[in-house]
Amino acid sequence: MHEQVAMSSPDITEEDVQAVAEVVRSGRLSLGPRIEEFEELVASYIGVKYAVAVSSGTAALHLIVKALGIGPGDEVLVPSFTFVATVNALLYEGAIPVFVDIRPDTYNLDPEDLERKITPRTRAIMVVDVFGHPADWDEILDIAERYGLRVIDDACEAIGAEYKGKKIGQFGNAAAFAFYPNKQMTTGEGGMIVTNDPGIASLCRSLRNQGRRSTGEWLEHEYLGYNYRMTEMSAALGISQLRRIEVLLANREKVAQMYSSYLQGVEGVRLPVVLPYVRMSWFVYVVTLSQGLHRDRVMQVLAEKGIPTRGYFPPVHLQPYIRKSLGTREGLLPVTESVAGRTIALPFHGRMSESEVQMVVEALMEAVSRCTP
Repeated sequence: MHEQVAMSSPDITEEDVQAVAEVVRSGRLSLGPRIEEFEELVASYIGVKYAVAVSSGTAALHLIVKALGIGPGDEVLVPSFTFVATVNALLYEGAIPVFVDIRPDTYNLDPEDLERKITPRTRAIMVVDVFGHPADWDEILDIAERYGLRVIDDACEAIGAEYKGKKIGQFGNAAAFAFYPNKQMTTGEGGMIVTNDPGIASLCRSLRNQGRRSTGEWLEHEYLGYNYRMTEMSAALGISQLRRIEVLLANREKVAQMYSSYLQGVEGVRLPVVLPYVRMSWFVYVVTLSQGLHRDRVMQVLAEKGIPTRGYFPPVHLQPYIRKSLGTREGLLPVTESVAGRTIALPFHGRMSESEVQMVVEALMEAVSRCTP
């Protein structure tokens, strides 16, 4: 059946199109002024000293891991309830992911389990602000300080989110943002490293550009680097989008509130939890089904009605390649495994109409009633 609503959709205006077209007409398509302007705007918006534009959120995470000197045999504490790129960035450098369970309300890292899993080989904590809800930063940073650990913030889903009045991206040694088309703002493909550490920023700038020094010759390479550069077109789109980031975030919050209003009191469906001292940046709208409801069957019924959904997130520690390489298995993370089998991301973007939200909610209610044992 043809999908009646889009799973996600970027919010592109004529101004965005013009910004990209200008760059294309200029002929300066890479390593130009738009990159620097975009970096300055992001650094200012987040409230940090440095921002380094790269080709994706994955590239941002990888370069942060590399810049922190995390390598073979180093253990890094990380959630399994996340997108695989979070963990892959560690594996690229030969680090050992040590999976940590999540809180049963926000689905962010559980600080108690985090501390339990620290060993003499632990070098860092990879934090994820899942779905755009900030992690427990006070507790995590306290643990990191007590044990002398580095902290990376995977904020790829959380641009604009705030924890106790401070913007996400200000916490830890460095943070990564992503701008894929399903995100709150987009550059098509692209990511950003933010940090207050000049050494991290400088090294990441070199590593993204084949290990070149900014002062060196074009064919002189100081490090083993990568082609992780962002294009000028992507940066131009990012500048245009960032100028109305608060509107984009407000539109998404409005859709989230519509969902919560219509789903309030629906039996078998738990709404997203947003703690009172955070500002949620709505990346996706994820509901959790009650124990006993067959999640995949509910999703199938919705698909038959033209409503696309996603099971967010299959645990990384149960992905085939991770099982094979690390020997992980079921039973390792009870909360993660329970939650991951019951969560559904509903169609969600900032331009959804109230009638589309109602259509999704009615279909979900029918699917739940049909799948209740």
